Amino acid sequence: MQHNAIRTIVIVGGGTAGWMAAAPLAQRLGKRCEIVLVESPEIGTIGVGEATLPTIRFYNNALQLDNADFMKKTQATFKLGIDFQDWGHLGNRFFHGFGDFGPPINGLSPHHHWLHLARAFDKMPALENWSVASRMACENKFTMPANTQPGVTDAFSFGFQFDAGLYAAYLRDYATARGATRIEGMIVGVDQHPETGFVTGLRLRDGRTVEGDLFIDCSGFRGLLIEDTLKAGYEDWSEHLPCNSALAVPCARVEPVTPYTRSTAKGSGWLWRIPLQHRTGNGHVYSNAFTTDEQARRDLLDGLDGAALDEPRQLRFVTGRRKKSWVKNVVAVGLSAGFVEPLESTSISLIETAVGKLIELWPDRDFRPELAAEFNRVMGSRYESVRDFIILHYKLTKRDDTPFWRYCANMKIPDSLAHQIELFRTTGRITILDRDGFAEPSFIAMLMGLGVVPERYDPFADDVDMRQLHGHFAGLRDLIAQTVAKMPGHRAYLERNAKA
Repeated sequence: MQHNAIRTIVIVGGGTAGWMAAAPLAQRLGKRCEIVLVESPEIGTIGVGEATLPTIRFYNNALQLDNADFMKKTQATFKLGIDFQDWGHLGNRFFHGFGDFGPPINGLSPHHHWLHLARAFDKMPALENWSVASRMACENKFTMPANTQPGVTDAFSFGFQFDAGLYAAYLRDYATARGATRIEGMIVGVDQHPETGFVTGLRLRDGRTVEGDLFIDCSGFRGLLIEDTLKAGYEDWSEHLPCNSALAVPCARVEPVTPYTRSTAKGSGWLWRIPLQHRTGNGHVYSNAFTTDEQARRDLLDGLDGAALDEPRQLRFVTGRRKKSWVKNVVAVGLSAGFVEPLESTSISLIETAVGKLIELWPDRDFRPELAAEFNRVMGSRYESVRDFIILHYKLTKRDDTPFWRYCANMKIPDSLAHQIELFRTTGRITILDRDGFAEPSFIAMLMGLGVVPERYDPFADDVDMRQLHGHFAGLRDLIAQTVAKMPGHRAYLERNAKA
């Protein structure tokens, strides 16, 4: 390594973010760099992020984790997407599946051809029928993608649903086995260089000082270093995302164990349901400006499909992000960097992005400001693209049954999102502003699921013979149904391959 290399990395806070930062750093730097994680048992972790996006597989694969072992140790199930109920309007149901809606036809995305057919045939089945992930979820089936050639057996992806506390413990064992050190202690003070303002050490209540070169702030909403010490500033997005409270409670597992997360819209927010092998995770995200905590608690407990295993835990948050998540020699990762509510399971994905980008832009002890500027640019763009995708879920509602939904329908939204919605509404085209964020099929699933049917489709779709096109769509739908019918059930696949 270079002469001025980082010698000591100090991670503030354990939990999912802390150990997700520690594991790849220990893998890469554990033999030539001291990695210390400081956590206090007196400070609880949030630990509600139990569902993930498919990107978690890239993170796990980079660590060379054994998939079956990881799933057994974290009580994991598979996740093919999210089932949305009562979003858009009461009685509505649609699925945001991980995967596409079939192959391109004449270079055009299949939804343009579906729109072409829907103009000609009154009873055209919903586009969702051409999503392999959606069909698998509907029938509670699961198997791994074949990874052979493009086709129905490969036209889906998946993430995981797991116990976030067990995942953090799993990564802790991984990191400490590769040289990371865990220190238990309560931080009572932060030392800074008198001239540069760089953080130089953490003072613990028992009198010890933990010194370091690079500090990674995984201290949760508080932002002990990034905000309390370095005053990075916070960009508040409550105007666009009014939910500011959550209640979380586990309940007993019920059959079938579904390979998907469920989100059910309520009068002042929404409920989540995440099935694990040993229990089901549940929660209610809501705005306490539009309902009471007691009513939210009743809505949560009334929505359980198994016996509650604990009392609901209360969380408060302000949606938004730090204006800068890398300042001087401190990098914020996880909730200390920002929070966009868990509607699309993006919290763990944002940790993956931050850790990956930090490694990509790895500094030396000079901490060139250009590195921080690039990190902040990328993370700012990522948080904003996630923000816009989440706002879309609320803004496009036709519900007017409560003040909350009326507020959402009428609220101002970012210009970037307004452009994306109107482009699709008028022309059927999707523009992706963040190439590493949600892809075209995700936008199509949400926009059409919420009732936005484009006024037009791509004119080149008219070049395809209508009868051939109809035959293609009918044949593909039948092939998907036949293929999914032969797949094992989700529970059976877990029992055989990843039973905890």
